[in-house]
Amino acid sequence: MNEILFSQTLLTAANFLAQQNDIPWQWIVYGILIVIGVGLGLAFLAAIAAYGNLWLQAFTSSADVSLASLIGMQFRQVRPQLIVNAKIMAAQAGLDINRKTGISTQRLEAHYLAGGDVIRVVNAIIAAQRADIDLDFDRAAAIDLAGRDVLDAVKTSVYPKVIDCPDPQRSGKNFLSAIARDGVELKIRARVTVRTNLEQLIGGATEETIIARVGESIVSSIGSSAQHQEVLEHPDRISKAVLARGLDAHTAFEIVSIDIADIAVGENIGARLQADQAEADTRVARARAESRRAEAIATEQEMKAQVAENRARLVMAEAEVPLAMAEAFRKGFLSV
Repeated sequence: MNEILFSQTLLTAANFLAQQNDIPWQWIVYGILIVIGVGLGLAFLAAIAAYGNLWLQAFTSSADVSLASLIGMQFRQVRPQLIVNAKIMAAQAGLDINRKTGISTQRLEAHYLAGGDVIRVVNAIIAAQRADIDLDFDRAAAIDLAGRDVLDAVKTSVYPKVIDCPDPQRSGKNFLSAIARDGVELKIRARVTVRTNLEQLIGGATEETIIARVGESIVSSIGSSAQHQEVLEHPDRISKAVLARGLDAHTAFEIVSIDIADIAVGENIGARLQADQAEADTRVARARAESRRAEAIATEQEMKAQVAENRARLVMAEAEVPLAMAEAFRKGFLSV
């Protein structure tokens, strides 16, 4: 339909020019076609000059990048060199670069425009393929856009990394403090070996959660031990008990092992608490004795006051005897 419309427009323009200049319309058609051909040729030469090196590089590497795609990238604000390098890496690594199901140029451009790191995603897929890890482009792109380092995640899946518990850089503490049931404090430093769980990398908890869970479980396990000597004799029991709790659930990592790197005996917290309690009991007893002493002194003073009062009454009674005798003499009740 477009070709017919273009032909009709071209013939109409040729007839108009022929009528105005008395020139056969066929010549005018030929001239217009020549001009259009020269323009297309110049545009093609310009494209070859600008992108010919990239296209040739992709063509010789079997990267399946067309010249039209390279020209379109310029208008879509995409770096052609970056996309070509990614396609060449994928093609040379033997990845699927099929335009419909594989790592196509369009999918790479879409990831680039979404703000993703194209080269890092392709490197991660290549590393996963070499390590026989199931990682397709969609999942790798999703992990990258989620803000996680997809290449580091793949490397951690192949080579597990070790996390200190506690981490001095995060918490500022070098040891975990736990107290056994006999009251003795144990200072422990553990090392947790983890590898990335790509299935739960998006939305899974990070290293901080692993450190917190492991530290809590270690403190709980030591707290349930009857004697601190048991922990010192068999520290592997603590690590096995902690590992059996499934602390890596809903996290981005899978715990490979938990090892007690260092353990030391701290203060006898139980004895100190008992001493403090005894001191507190002594103070309470002293306070109660002082209270009873004060009550006794108060009672003694009350008794002394009552004695003084009774003596005063006796004196008053003795003073009334002469008066009574004089009254009796006056009334004749007594005689000399």
